[in-house]
Amino acid sequence: MLAQTIAATNSQVTIANLTKTYQEGETQRTVLRDIDLTLEPGQFTVLLGQSGSGKSTLLNLISGIDQADQGSIRIGDTEITALDEKSRTLFRRDRIGFVFQFFNLIPTLTVLENVTLPQELAGKSAQEANASAMALLEQVGIGDRGNAYPDKLSGGQQQRVAIARALAHDPDLILADEPTGNLDEETGETVLKLLLELTSQGGKTLIMATHNPEIAQQANRVLRVQDGHILES
Repeated sequence: MLAQTIAATNSQVTIANLTKTYQEGETQRTVLRDIDLTLEPGQFTVLLGQSGSGKSTLLNLISGIDQADQGSIRIGDTEITALDEKSRTLFRRDRIGFVFQFFNLIPTLTVLENVTLPQELAGKSAQEANASAMALLEQVGIGDRGNAYPDKLSGGQQQRVAIARALAHDPDLILADEPTGNLDEETGETVLKLLLELTSQGGKTLIMATHNPEIAQQANRVLRVQDGHILES
């Protein structure tokens, strides 16, 4: 295993009796059914499964973007399923970082502005946010592209910016949804290595959804999402 268990942060994820359904026309489709799961802090956990299996849904539920039909999710000492929408948004802003398959950078902001934005929303001064963002951009290898706009970068470079943005506010928990799925194999391997190094160095908890079994070989724990259930792999 490349990833190693890190000293615990306040980011243990505890899921109990979790169920999520979607309405499709006149039919209800159960994506996740009665999930009980504990994800330890400081570990790299991979969620394996085919497209549509519920991997992204589980990440969205953990983050509080989506709401469950039943059950509870606790991150550290906070039960996010008991929070109202505003409180969930603030919790997500302060405690969770995201890395998406399609980068989700704001096209009208420069690279530097994309990375400073989450810090400024969290209350950092512009000067402090700029200094921190530039340090992160140096870490991910694109310190010279701070004034560029996302559409001037390659896919790999955009994902490096996305990683810097995810780490900018120093969250305990990083959620990554197919972060290499939109990259060629070589670039994907480079980006994955960078993400694992930075999260490991910071003692972060990393939960990644992927359909790539090769990524799973580097994880502390592998879970398969199948037919609404979570299976140990």
